[in-house]
Amino acid sequence: MSEFNLSAELREDAGKGASRRLRRENAVPAIVYGGKAGGNDRKPQAIVLKANELNKLLENEAFYSSVITLNIGDKAEQVVLKDLQRHPSKALIWHADFLRVSKTSKIKAHVPLHFINEDSCVGVKTGGGKIAHQLTSLDIICNAGDLPEFIEVDLANVEVGTVIHLSDLKLPKGVESLALSHGPEHDTSVVTVIAPKGGDSDEAAAE
Repeated sequence: MSEFNLSAELREDAGKGASRRLRRENAVPAIVYGGKAGGNDRKPQAIVLKANELNKLLENEAFYSSVITLNIGDKAEQVVLKDLQRHPSKALIWHADFLRVSKTSKIKAHVPLHFINEDSCVGVKTGGGKIAHQLTSLDIICNAGDLPEFIEVDLANVEVGTVIHLSDLKLPKGVESLALSHGPEHDTSVVTVIAPKGGDSDEAAAE
């Protein structure tokens, strides 16, 4: 698990005008919310981030699916990134939302799928098939302490005509598919090794 640290300051001023001023100063308005203290829900906190620091961290895929240490002044919060608002036409972050968590916080997260051994896939090398991805990421439920950076899908021994579904994925301990939590009828396909056109396996995969 990667470790990410992000600096922030409390934001006193609010409103669209204040946010525009912050962006002109190479800063990103943000909010951190959630969590409990003394049995009560904690209040949301308006904060401001340095755009350069945030943009550098966003270049790392793992940042989107990791527990982040958010340093607000002299206090540290454990958070996960919940939402980013981007400028519609420029490469600028308009606003960021962070959720406070603990290791035992049950959270919903969106993590990437890493497909490995595609070049050596049996269905491609010996069957002449082609790999078709139906999903490239996965919605999961887990404790924040069990949050994986990605889910690995090994295609080495997958034969032509095979369809890998959500239920076929080997999820880390404590991690559950959000879709499958709603029932087996949500067991959608993740990746398929499609047979060459005209092959029987191709017709089976299409069905």
